[in-house]
Amino acid sequence: MFSYRHAFHAGNHADVLKHLVVVQLLRHLALKDAPLWVIDTHAGAGLYQLDSEWANKRSEYVDGIARLWSLTDVPAPVGDYLAAVRSLNPDGQLRHYPGSPFIALQHLRERDRLNLSELHSSESQVLAQNIAAAGRQARRRTRVDAADGFTRLRALLPPLPRRALILIDPSYEDKDDYQLVVAALSDALGRFATGCYAIWYPQVQRREPQEMISKLIAIPGLRWLHASLTVRSPSPDGLGLHGSGMFVVNPPWTLPAALEICLPWLAQVLRQDDGAGWTLDSGGL
Repeated sequence: MFSYRHAFHAGNHADVLKHLVVVQLLRHLALKDAPLWVIDTHAGAGLYQLDSEWANKRSEYVDGIARLWSLTDVPAPVGDYLAAVRSLNPDGQLRHYPGSPFIALQHLRERDRLNLSELHSSESQVLAQNIAAAGRQARRRTRVDAADGFTRLRALLPPLPRRALILIDPSYEDKDDYQLVVAALSDALGRFATGCYAIWYPQVQRREPQEMISKLIAIPGLRWLHASLTVRSPSPDGLGLHGSGMFVVNPPWTLPAALEICLPWLAQVLRQDDGAGWTLDSGGL
C-alpha cells in the first residue's frame, strides 16, 4: 500500500470529476457565515507539478485537465473548477495542479479550518512542506497529520463547529480500502450525522467498487447522490481506470442540478472511445 504516489495520476479524468464536485460542495458550504471544517482523510502531497518526472511518467493529465485548459465556453460548474486550477497557474501555462487540500485552501474563510491526514511518509512530508510554503494564513488554518486517515477521522468527529466537509478518497490500491470506507462512513455518521461526506472511488474491473456502493446505499436513512464518469471501455487486459465515481452523503440541494449540467459535457470532452458515459442517481433526497 505504500507504493502509491498520486503525482503519477495528478490532473487525470478522475481528478477532474473529484475536484469539480469538491469545488461545488465548498462553494455551497461557504454561503453560510458559520465556520466550517474540511477533513481530508487521504490528502496526498496537496500540490503537484505537471512537468515533473513523476507526472510525465504517465502524463495522465493530458487526457484530463489539459483537455479543458484552453476552453472558454464551458458549463458553470466546470468554470468554477477551472478557476481553482488557474489560480495556481497565473501565467496561463498549465504547470501546477492543486490536490484537494489546495482547492480547499482557496475556499477557506477566516474561521474555517483544514485537517489533512496522509499515511505515506514521503507524501506527508511533501504535503507539510507545500502547506508551509503556502504562507502564514495557510499554515494557521491547516493541520497536517502523518497518520492513517480512517483512524484520524474518528478523533476529529464531531467537529467543533458542527459543520464539515469530509473527503474520503483512499487509493484503493489495497482492496481492503473498500470495506474500510463503508466502516468509516458508518462510524462517522454515528458521531456526526449531519456532515457532508464525499467519497471518491475508481472504476476498475473488479467487484469491490460496486459492492461498496451497494453497501453504502443500504445504510439506513441515508441521503445520497452518486455520480460516475466513464471515459473509455474497460481495457482487454483489465488494467487501468476507465472511469471514477463520487458518492456524496448529505449533498447540498444545488449539487444535482450542477452535475446534470456538466456530466454529459465532461463525458463528451474527456471521452477516449465509445465506452464513455455518465450516471447520476440519488436516494433519500
